[in-house]
Amino acid sequence: APAPPPARHLFSYPAEVEALRGNLLAWYDRCKRDLPWSLLAATEPDADRRGYAVWVSEIMLQQTQVATVIDYYNRWMQKWPTLQALAQASLEEVNELWAGLGYYSRGKRLQEAARKVVSELAGRMPRTAEDLQKLLPGVGQYTAGAIASISYGQATGVVDGNVIRVLCRLRCIGADSSSPAVIDQLWDMANVLVDRSRPGDFNQALMELGATVCVPKAPLCGECPVKQHCQAWRRKLFGNPPKVPDVEDCGVGDCPLCPPATEPWDSSLGVTNFPRKAAKKPPRAMRTATCVLERRGCHGAPEYLIVQRPSSGLLAGLWEFPSLPLAQDLQEEREREELADHLQAWMGRPVAAKGLRFIGEVIHIFSHIHQTYVVYSLPLDGDVTLDPALSPSRWVTEDEFHASAVSTAMKKV
Repeated sequence: APAPPPARHLFSYPAEVEALRGNLLAWYDRCKRDLPWSLLAATEPDADRRGYAVWVSEIMLQQTQVATVIDYYNRWMQKWPTLQALAQASLEEVNELWAGLGYYSRGKRLQEAARKVVSELAGRMPRTAEDLQKLLPGVGQYTAGAIASISYGQATGVVDGNVIRVLCRLRCIGADSSSPAVIDQLWDMANVLVDRSRPGDFNQALMELGATVCVPKAPLCGECPVKQHCQAWRRKLFGNPPKVPDVEDCGVGDCPLCPPATEPWDSSLGVTNFPRKAAKKPPRAMRTATCVLERRGCHGAPEYLIVQRPSSGLLAGLWEFPSLPLAQDLQEEREREELADHLQAWMGRPVAAKGLRFIGEVIHIFSHIHQTYVVYSLPLDGDVTLDPALSPSRWVTEDEFHASAVSTAMKKV
């Protein structure tokens, strides 16, 4: 079994925990941002409305910055102010509002879970982190902890990217912060630290500290309300710990939380030595041929054909211009031929590869894919009959296209 983490990595003294809580909450009361979900959670008397509001915000904030989320959140809550309203919406409506926010399966799972609350739980949100995670699809340990603490006052901790950074710096945790051993330890620490009387405010304060002060690069240590508890800050000020071992110091080479011997403390980095992460795998490269088919509509305005993607996988259920994945290193002539064959299957009539006009290339970076869209256009004369056995399709004007559930990548195209 791995050696237990030494006490110096933990919060071992009740007096220190109480001081840290007090300092952090006092700072939060002075400096917190007026975010719409926090304001609603603080003022809404109905517990289920609070839970729903926090839930929507936490799902939207996964992998997405606050500044981007605010507008989407406000429009969402205006359109579907309750769980019941969301449960009655169509997936198409959800995808349309979510378009551009990324990670589209989040919106789909949110609606599925809302329908489950209405149909199976009598419209009542689960009240504990354990039940939230167990009963609601798409709700993981962090989201469950955030909803339960902020909306229902459960004294349970949260661990997200901001909290990981804050805790790793507070306690000089230099092992890979994505490893199960470190994540488990951080959850234990978060549950020790959370304030029992103001758990929601404390968790929001910890996340707010990571988002505004203890940032990844150039942290504002001088403004940090808990810097006196931060071992990384003390080490930056006073250098390496003494070589004489202390009862709380790690053993030699057997601490699961210390930086590996091959990556020691870099004094030039200071507190940004932490957290440490494993090297990311480079995104895989993909090429896709995309064709913008254009015709004149009944009122003379141009219309464009969009088709719906499959209901699972990347960008599930969204609409796009007819597209075809390509093998790498294809010659342009062969790309045209493959795209022409693909379009011919759609339209049931020959498509000449030479008739496809090359427009350019659009690059879009997904979290794990470096996608290049090779964009062609094809103007059409007269109407086109599409095979009804293929994916759903429709003709749209430019305004209708932008109002549809299309991805940011397709808007670039």
